[in-house]
Amino acid sequence: MMRGLSLRGAAVAAALLCASLGAQAALFEDDEARRAILDLRQRVETMRQQAEQRQSEESAQLRRSLLELQNQIEQMRGDLARMTGQNEQLTKTVTDLQQKQTDVDSRIKSNEPSKVAVDGREFNADPKEKADFDAALGIFRAGQFAQAQTAFADFVKRYPQSGYNASALFWLGNAQYATRNYNEAIANFRSMLSLAPDHAKAPEAVLSIANCQIELKDTRAARRTLEDLTKAYPQSEAAQAGRERLSRLR
Repeated sequence: MMRGLSLRGAAVAAALLCASLGAQAALFEDDEARRAILDLRQRVETMRQQAEQRQSEESAQLRRSLLELQNQIEQMRGDLARMTGQNEQLTKTVTDLQQKQTDVDSRIKSNEPSKVAVDGREFNADPKEKADFDAALGIFRAGQFAQAQTAFADFVKRYPQSGYNASALFWLGNAQYATRNYNEAIANFRSMLSLAPDHAKAPEAVLSIANCQIELKDTRAARRTLEDLTKAYPQSEAAQAGRERLSRLR
């Protein structure tokens, strides 16, 4: 009986030993699992931190890239503004130069000789020359004969080669006739005839010479002048007037 009890005790002890060993094995496996979990968590955390760090670095790099791009854009805007300003200035400069050239061309053109027609004669005259002649003729037509004498005499001196000179001498003679400067008038009428015997005013100039001679009481000279008029310009109105004068002188 005692032996039987010993066997049962041994069996119980063996069972307890096995249970203890099983518990220890289970405990060991739990520790391994916990360590594995902790290790996994650690790796996950490490990976998370690394990912966050990379993300942070990438974000910082992206911000730096954006900032650099923004700086480049601002620089390009500045360059574009400067180029636009330069282009505007260049355009203004070109416009100013074109305007100056136009002004110069206008001044040159305004001083260039142009074709004029006076008393049936065409010739080139400078703008100033034309203006001076027109001014003198305007004075004569206003009845200011003394001033007209001065204006036409000055014109002939100022423009000795002018195409206006024959007409200027004719009107100078008429102004002198109006102020009773008959001898001076005769001299200028003859100068006019010598310069342009085919001038449209030539018959009138010859008649005016005869009128001056009549005023000077030089009837003989007046008769010869009127005879020359009717011979030289027989179809002119002045010749017709000369014939009438000549008949009265006889």
